[in-house]
Amino acid sequence: MSVASGPSFSAYTWAGSGGFNGNMTVVDKVPPEMLFLVDSHWYQFPPLNPLWHSLLGFFISMLGFISVCGNGVVIYVFSCTKSLRTPSNLLVVNLAISDFMLMATMAPMMTINCYFETWSLGPFMCQIYGMLGSMFGCASIWTMTVIAVDRYNVIVKGLAAKPLTIKSALFWIFQVWLNSAVWTVAPVLGWNRYVPEGNMTSCGTDYLSTDWVSLSYIWAYSVFVYALPLGVIIYAYWFIVQAVAAHERQMREQAKKMNVASLRSSEAQATSAECKLAKIALMTISLWFIAWTPYLIINIAGLYAPSSLSPLASIWGAVFAKANAVYNPIVYGISHPKYRAALYQKFPSLACSGEPAPADSGSQGSGATATSDEKAAA
Repeated sequence: MSVASGPSFSAYTWAGSGGFNGNMTVVDKVPPEMLFLVDSHWYQFPPLNPLWHSLLGFFISMLGFISVCGNGVVIYVFSCTKSLRTPSNLLVVNLAISDFMLMATMAPMMTINCYFETWSLGPFMCQIYGMLGSMFGCASIWTMTVIAVDRYNVIVKGLAAKPLTIKSALFWIFQVWLNSAVWTVAPVLGWNRYVPEGNMTSCGTDYLSTDWVSLSYIWAYSVFVYALPLGVIIYAYWFIVQAVAAHERQMREQAKKMNVASLRSSEAQATSAECKLAKIALMTISLWFIAWTPYLIINIAGLYAPSSLSPLASIWGAVFAKANAVYNPIVYGISHPKYRAALYQKFPSLACSGEPAPADSGSQGSGATATSDEKAAA
């Protein structure tokens, strides 16, 4: 007696009532007007299991909701609190704005496409989606870089550095957006192009074309929007940690000469500026690396090892990059002591602790150390 078998599941096929048959590909659901943008590489793959589309759509929608709420709160608190309206914090607000716009514009479109299990919004919106991702992603990357440079100037150079003013902060913010616009518009003007990728629910740069124009754009983008910013961030935080470590040694030596245990209060001794900065530096670099490296790997693999790319594998680059917009408010906002105090006053239920942080948090010890702590958390 034969036993009826139920539906079988895998990453790419789903056999059962109403399921896909074995001759379909991931491209079959793409609208005809979109086919001229789809690379031939994707025609060899069967459709993804609908469960993946459901999970991806749910995950992206949740990321979008959390990012919009988190970055929206950061923008509101920094903008409405007079004590937080400093030149350095303008950079933090700019980062929150770019992350807010990234998920507010892209998450709804990707969620809709996951529901239809393909790109359903037409060629024009594919270009818009690709441009938005490039624009806001590049703006976030370079804003984080400028923040790192600002901290370097304050902590490492100290009084020798030219102080950041409102005018100079706005100038650097303008440069960030101008640089982002250049990289965003270039594919529209013919230097590479925006095309559907992977499971056909998102659009990005064409990393599968091997012509010189496409190759040059991918490599230039990799250098100037990934490698250079990462190098600057690592350089800045490396010397920041060194400078604070040297300052901590000087304070210990001074305390020894004065025959006291420490120049700091017992609370400040528990967590030194050196440890705090080292943790923040490690967190910043690690999260940045985790967020953007998968997308770089996918782009390079598309150029030189396309056989290693499947629709399922290509999803993760976009997911990790978008997740960056979720934890940026935590790293650059909630870690700021004065922001925590303002957050407690405006949204007590969202505060990190039962008591507000002191408004002059980080002012213990010498002036250099206070500036280091506050800038590190900014």
